[in-house]
Amino acid sequence: MFRASDLLTTALAPVVWGSTYIVTTELLPPGHPVFVSAARVLPAGLLLLLLVRQLPRGEWIWRSFVLGALNFAIFMVLLFIAAYRLPGGIAATVGAVQPLIVIFVAAVVLGSAIRPLAVLAALAGLCGVALLVLRNEAALDAVGIAAALGGAVSMALGTVLTRRWQPPVSPLVFAAWQLLAGGVLLVAMAAVLEPLPPAPSARNMVGFLYMSLSSALTYVLWFRGISRLEPSAVASLGFLSPATAVLLGWVLLGQALAPAQIAGVVLVLAGVWAAQVAVRRGAKPVPAAPQP
Repeated sequence: MFRASDLLTTALAPVVWGSTYIVTTELLPPGHPVFVSAARVLPAGLLLLLLVRQLPRGEWIWRSFVLGALNFAIFMVLLFIAAYRLPGGIAATVGAVQPLIVIFVAAVVLGSAIRPLAVLAALAGLCGVALLVLRNEAALDAVGIAAALGGAVSMALGTVLTRRWQPPVSPLVFAAWQLLAGGVLLVAMAAVLEPLPPAPSARNMVGFLYMSLSSALTYVLWFRGISRLEPSAVASLGFLSPATAVLLGWVLLGQALAPAQIAGVVLVLAGVWAAQVAVRRGAKPVPAAPQP
């Protein structure tokens, strides 16, 4: 059953994620993206694990690592590769195909209907993100494009499998398992891919603390939303993240807000609204996978 409260609480997650762009550029050390990702994800997982005091068992151990890889480790590493090799606007626009991918992956894995309105909503959101972040940047890089697409596919698969694999535990516990597994994988990747960063300053520590605490809260809300809402409805909420980042840059950093960006915000909101309408018009909700 669709409930507006579930939609609003889930939407808080990408809105808060939109603030991480400012935190990263203003408070965190540059040049160590994988380490920064690990420092964001692993402490959040450990914090939640201290709260729930429940480790995964049996098949949920490997499932947690699969989801931790898709939703965090693989996604974040590919995201940073794309950001380094592509202009930011192009990387963000390519990555915004994720809701479209979710629609088709959910149709295969969950048997969800492919609704024309949901596809149009995803396209509207994609166009909105393009208006928000694209500038006159024509430089393209095949590896960067592949990384951006790979990151979108990784997150899309993670979203759909998170819906399909619903363990007999609360969203708080499920989020703790995924964050912990993703954080462990990111630490291993950072050890291989990056040199050790310098000792963090007090300013860096404030940024790390914000990122970890916000991740602990927002991913609980996000995974709770995935368990209660259709994947396409949840994925469309991701468009709110770049919209929030642009608006915060305008409010807090005095960045210019051009007419095209205002149109982009409108298109993003229209796409999110249309995606929810498409789901509510559906014949029936997609059932969660039966528990073993």
